[in-house]
Amino acid sequence: MSAVASKGVSSRRRMAAYAVAIFLSSAGLMALEITAARLLAPYIGVSLYSWTAIIGVVLGGISLGNWIGGIWVDRGADERSAGWILGIGGLACVAILLLLTLVAPALQGSELGLMSLSFVYVAALFLLPALLLGIVTPILTTLALRLDARTGRVIGMIDALGALGSIVGTFLTGYVLIQAFGTRSIILGTAAMLALLALLLLWRSWRSILSLSMMALIVIGLTAWRNGFANHCDRETNYFCIRVVDLSQEVEEGQMRGMVLDHLMHGINHREYPTLLMSPYVHLMDELISLQAAGNEGRPLRTFFSGGGAYTQPRALRMKYPDAEIVVAELDPAVTEMAKRRLYYDGGQDRIIHSDGRQALLDMPVRHFDVIVGDVFHDIAIPQHLVTREYIDLVESRLTAQGMYLMNVVDAQPDPRLVKSMVKTLRTRFSNVQVWLQTWDETPARMTYVLIASNNPPFPPRLMSQRGFNRQWQDVSHLLASTGTDYDRIPILTDDYAPVESLLSTLLLTELGR
Repeated sequence: MSAVASKGVSSRRRMAAYAVAIFLSSAGLMALEITAARLLAPYIGVSLYSWTAIIGVVLGGISLGNWIGGIWVDRGADERSAGWILGIGGLACVAILLLLTLVAPALQGSELGLMSLSFVYVAALFLLPALLLGIVTPILTTLALRLDARTGRVIGMIDALGALGSIVGTFLTGYVLIQAFGTRSIILGTAAMLALLALLLLWRSWRSILSLSMMALIVIGLTAWRNGFANHCDRETNYFCIRVVDLSQEVEEGQMRGMVLDHLMHGINHREYPTLLMSPYVHLMDELISLQAAGNEGRPLRTFFSGGGAYTQPRALRMKYPDAEIVVAELDPAVTEMAKRRLYYDGGQDRIIHSDGRQALLDMPVRHFDVIVGDVFHDIAIPQHLVTREYIDLVESRLTAQGMYLMNVVDAQPDPRLVKSMVKTLRTRFSNVQVWLQTWDETPARMTYVLIASNNPPFPPRLMSQRGFNRQWQDVSHLLASTGTDYDRIPILTDDYAPVESLLSTLLLTELGR
């Protein structure tokens, strides 16, 4: 083979190596970005603020890396430099798990609000990997241009491969990998892939390979020492980090467990006593459903639950009303499976639909249900499409003439702007809207409100529990009207405009939302 032909083969191989490195490193970076939301969910939940922080920090890291890489390649960066950056990028991926064990204890004890907390978490863990992978692209693009004089073709190919790699990494991670392998496995897999790419570019430099290997042993050893490889989720899905915690020590007898989705408790079930409801707002909702059932004149109660969680309310309801019709829309099948396997939920008589609550309700018969319950959250916020006037119209059309819509809402006290906005929205369809709390206090706090909407006469302003714990609740609707933001300045929520996060800013921007 002539020297010219040999050089051509070598150039094509190197061009192919650069192309593979660009494609896979771009895919790996998007895998990290998607995984970031699930990795951090047990600490900060999944909200508009957390996703904004993830996207912004990763894009910022890429931009800074591109700039550094462009300067570096003009000053002599070569194939070996790119290999080193890929190798260190792999180490930075492993270090995410190490840094999490160091950062989380400090941040969880801080007084930062959710928005600031999200940014600090993401910046501490994911800025460096994004920056390092951003450096690689301008270096390899410039090296590729030195192998092929067709500037437009080379730049177009590199850009296309980078974009294609990002697309593949996004869809593959979000649709398949997280549910199949979990976040930590994806992070470690990305690290291993970057290490192989580094070997592809450094195979002639054994000293570099040896140095990176020694660094890898140190980072892996420290991460293992800090227990950074341990997954604290019992089950990790595309929707939640699911954990079941034993709470038996909180009751005098029997066994009790709670379900934690991401970082919030979503239900507590007692094995022997399904009707023992630990959370005051759950207890109140159960009492209200019982009052509604009392007016059914012997007809079986028909209920629809948007959101299953630990299935605490359907389980208690089934115990009290064995012939009740219970329909539950729960988005995540793994949540239902965990409730059945570890939280004593039988569910044999209930109809469970693994779908979005709004879509499931749309498929239900008109004027059918006596009670519709809303209990769906993304972190502490209700999904926007489940609070709008259009959704309320759907709810009202699926209730009987004497039916009741019941929901719980997390908001601030004493000026719950989201609650006020929801009250205003509910009043566009229902003549009676009441807001309930166990206690009202002017001290700033995070509270769980219970909202009732119907066309029936209102319940008395105070309710006493008829079973279980000795509790009482009060209707605080009149207090809302005279406290904080005036109703005239509160929007009616619609599909076109539902600023849930803005209305919850008192929680999301302060430690009250933690």
